[in-house]
Amino acid sequence: MKVAVTVGEHLPDTPPTLVAAALLHDVPDFAPATPDIYEVLAVGYGSEVPRIIAALQAEHHALDEPDPPVRVDDLPVLLVSTADKIVALGSLLRRARSSGNVSDFFARRLALRALLPHFRAFQQAARSRVPASMSARLDVTLTLLERIDTSIRTGSTR
Repeated sequence: MKVAVTVGEHLPDTPPTLVAAALLHDVPDFAPATPDIYEVLAVGYGSEVPRIIAALQAEHHALDEPDPPVRVDDLPVLLVSTADKIVALGSLLRRARSSGNVSDFFARRLALRALLPHFRAFQQAARSRVPASMSARLDVTLTLLERIDTSIRTGSTR
């Protein structure tokens, strides 16, 4: 839900297909193997929604590979992907703060910290294609995470 709300905050008059894709983007992670979830989504929402969701799933899976690609050529996917990053990384920051020890929380998340350069490259590549407010929000979140990462690597605490 938060991904759809985030898209709407930054994109007035968000097209319904984009709202649906944002709301349903994690459905393939929870759907049974049969029937084909993309066929079900196509019947219910048209071909664009499952296309966006499939592209987001491919992006998520690519994060597990070395040097994942940064793709910004498909605007609907780019908008939902940017909102998803804002929500997910913001949620991690909130969880870290509520843990009582932000550095310790992130020190245990090496895979996430290793992806920070990828997320920064994504934000930079997407900057001219997404609404400025959306890019700025992702930038602020990434800057906070990069500062935390630097303090962990250098052993400094603030």
